[in-house]
Amino acid sequence: MKYQLHFFLLFFIALAIGCSKTETISGVTISDIYPLKPGKVFYYRLDSTVLANFNQNLVVHSYNAKDSVDNEFVDNEGRKSFIIFRYLRDTLNTKSWTYTATYVATFDANRIEYVDNNLRFVVLTNLPKENNTWKGTQYINSILPSPLAYFNNWDFQYQNIGQPFNVRKGIIQDTYTVSQQDETLPTGTPFNINNYHERSLSKEVYANGIGLIYKEFLRWVKQPGIYYQEGSYGIKLSLIDYK
Repeated sequence: MKYQLHFFLLFFIALAIGCSKTETISGVTISDIYPLKPGKVFYYRLDSTVLANFNQNLVVHSYNAKDSVDNEFVDNEGRKSFIIFRYLRDTLNTKSWTYTATYVATFDANRIEYVDNNLRFVVLTNLPKENNTWKGTQYINSILPSPLAYFNNWDFQYQNIGQPFNVRKGIIQDTYTVSQQDETLPTGTPFNINNYHERSLSKEVYANGIGLIYKEFLRWVKQPGIYYQEGSYGIKLSLIDYK
């Protein structure tokens, strides 16, 4: 009887270890949900929120965007990196693509960094798991009096792991949402045109085997009265297609 008890105990321990190893090996990695390579192209609908009417209003201008992965290189820390060029044109596709920006995505074993307008974000970390958090803006100078102080201490968090997400292309399965920030100040105060308000909203959604399928960023400061602070802006990307 004692021999049988020991046998079953060892069996279940081995089974648990085997399941643990299988789970680790088969787990989705950041390279799976952001599989970049030279020649890959993403097409998005881009909605750009900008100031208008002498900073009295925020308006949205829409474009078609093309993000083209140009080439792969090794950075000064020996990490695999990719240069991405962005082009824009009108939503009816009546004009030629116009170059607008360059981005750099850098991979290492545990994270992916993304440089946007000289700002370095840690956009993904291994392993993608519900509610895992990390300091996504740790490399940005966000200490007052920096004009980027609103980026201070942002906690990026994985949410809705493996869930479907709807974009311009349609419903895409097996996606990974990264919630980056969702803050309105003063907290709990209804919007009043005569009061000070500020809004910071940022999130990205990646799809397994595809890459970035959705991005939303909005940052504005409303001064007392009718004027928005200079520098208020937003951007929204929704995947149309990729190849």
